[in-house]
Amino acid sequence: MAELTDLAIQRALARGAEAAVREPRALDAHFDAAQGRVVINLTNGCTLAVPTALCQGLEGASPADLAQVQVAGSGLHWPSLDVDLSVPGLVAGLFGSRNHMARLAGRTTSPAKAAAARANGALGGRPRKLKSLP
Repeated sequence: MAELTDLAIQRALARGAEAAVREPRALDAHFDAAQGRVVINLTNGCTLAVPTALCQGLEGASPADLAQVQVAGSGLHWPSLDVDLSVPGLVAGLFGSRNHMARLAGRTTSPAKAAAARANGALGGRPRKLKSLP
């Protein structure tokens, strides 16, 4: 483990100050129960509304738990749920871990995807894989 020096602390503080200017940060946040989303007012004047059903750890949480959202550093924190989400990540459309995001992508539906699934089903579904001979 690297030794903690005054220089290392100064560099870390400088990186934090740069990130505060470069990355979107939350001024405040609240849960909008009527719409089922967290509304985040950002330091750059923008407002971001994120459906809680998309966010890892928030899906299925009670409105009372979701209302306890707190701004914490560069992210949001829900104490009763033990969930932390990065505001820069939410702005970028990242609502959880790589596995969580892959599951969300698999749930995406469109008229074209539904039509393709019906056509594939009418043909008997996916062809079986042939076992290779030794």
